[in-house]
Amino acid sequence: MSNPVFNRIDEQSRRGYAGFGSNRSTQYYGSPQGHPQDYQSAGRPDMSAGQLNDLYNSPAAGPAQSRRLTLDDVMMKAGLLFGLMLVVAGVTWTAALMISPGIAGLAAITGSLVTLVLGFVIAFKKNVSPALVLVFTVFEGLMVGGISAVFVRAYDGVVTTAVIATLCVFATMFLGWKTNLVRVTARSRRIFGMAIVGYMLFMLVNFVAALFGMNAGWGVFGVGSGLSILVSVFAVGLASYSLAMDFDSIQRAIDAGAPEKYSWVLAYGLLVTVVWLYIELLRLFANLQSRD
Repeated sequence: MSNPVFNRIDEQSRRGYAGFGSNRSTQYYGSPQGHPQDYQSAGRPDMSAGQLNDLYNSPAAGPAQSRRLTLDDVMMKAGLLFGLMLVVAGVTWTAALMISPGIAGLAAITGSLVTLVLGFVIAFKKNVSPALVLVFTVFEGLMVGGISAVFVRAYDGVVTTAVIATLCVFATMFLGWKTNLVRVTARSRRIFGMAIVGYMLFMLVNFVAALFGMNAGWGVFGVGSGLSILVSVFAVGLASYSLAMDFDSIQRAIDAGAPEKYSWVLAYGLLVTVVWLYIELLRLFANLQSRD
């Protein structure tokens, strides 16, 4: 997956959320009426005795916990996160272009480092934290605004082109997934998941190389080189298919009856993929322009 959060949610979707599931006639959440063995016979024979006891002793669910996730929940949270990210990016962009160009580089580096750390925290945090997701979004906007300001000074028109291309790819992948022209299977998830992990490791190495000024800040490959263009095309392909996997993960979570609180992490995961796609498109168009 493009984001470890979706890996965790997919795993929970396969097992079924506590008290949620589309294929059960009787559902339990929090402290069930009866005993753990009653719950086991009601449709969760895969749970251990310890898990059943923990479930039995857990407090009863409140209205917010017991409400199921809907597509509207994810869309509303996604709209909030994207709006916040765009506002912060716009402020950073304006400051970099009107006050000092140095702000762009500082914002890009700071945003990249902080979002990297927060991304790992969110991915492996057991409880959903909306506040942490919002903080991540602020620094994501800082990073996007800074990177965009850097590129707009060096490559005329690439930011506008990348924004339009990102919207087009997003719409195309959604339609392709919705109409089954782009299929997401367990096999494709494994293949693309391994490819994404490998590419992310490469990007970490490339990021460190860029910090040390290698190839004028481009990292391992020089701007405009044939190999750099091929890597960019490969990355755009990975990010594009990751959108389809994200759409599929959201639908799987809804079908599995996930709690409403997961709308925050699903929206966060979608934000991460869209920003990744935008940055890769920026790099691709900058490479192509440098080759002219």
